[in-house]
Parts: sequence; C-alpha cells; structure tokens
Amino acid sequence: MAGGNAIRGSRVGAGPVGEVERGESAPRLRLPYWCANGHETRIAFASDADVPELWDCPRCGLPAGQDQRNPPPAPRNEPYKTHLAYVRERRTDADGDALLEEALTRLRARRGM
Repeated sequence: MAGGNAIRGSRVGAGPVGEVERGESAPRLRLPYWCANGHETRIAFASDADVPELWDCPRCGLPAGQDQRNPPPAPRNEPYKTHLAYVRERRTDADGDALLEEALTRLRARRGM
C-alpha cells in the first residue's frame, strides 16, 4: 500500500499552468465561412497563414466560402454507372453483336459443334 501523504499525478515544483508559463499565443484571425445551407463556421488561422478560399462545413459537409450572400454551390454528384453502361458508351449495338457472334463461334469450335 502506498503512503498516505503521496500526491499522485504531480511532480515537485509543479504549479498551475497559465498564460505566463506558456508564453503568449500567436496572433490569430478568426474568419467566418458559410455553406449553401446557411451554416456559419468560424475558423482560426495564424495571422501570417494563407487563408483557403473554400472550407468544408463541419455540419453538412458542403463547401463553404467567405461570402455569406453568395456561398459556393453544392457539388454535382454523378449517378452510379454499371459496367454495362460504360461498355455501351464505348461500343455500339452492332459492335456488341459482332463480338458476341465471334465469341460464340470460338466456343462452338472448341466444343466441336
């Protein structure tokens, strides 16, 4: 059993941590960003940092800009395409029929029909 007068989680000479011991904080800019849903997000940047034009809204995920009256539009999501849809973009029905006939001819020759 440990001694009853031990101070746990501390070290000799430890005192309260305050602004004096940490030093002064760097100068900051707090800039507002607005998304298309009207959410406002205030981000703190160092005063000498490059400020991004767009920032992702932490509430809805849409891009946010610094102009409240004209926020950036939501990105367009392309619908999911199947493999067949991509094939049909590259080939016509006539090409597909020719490839199918060629494959069937090879299959029949292999089976001896």
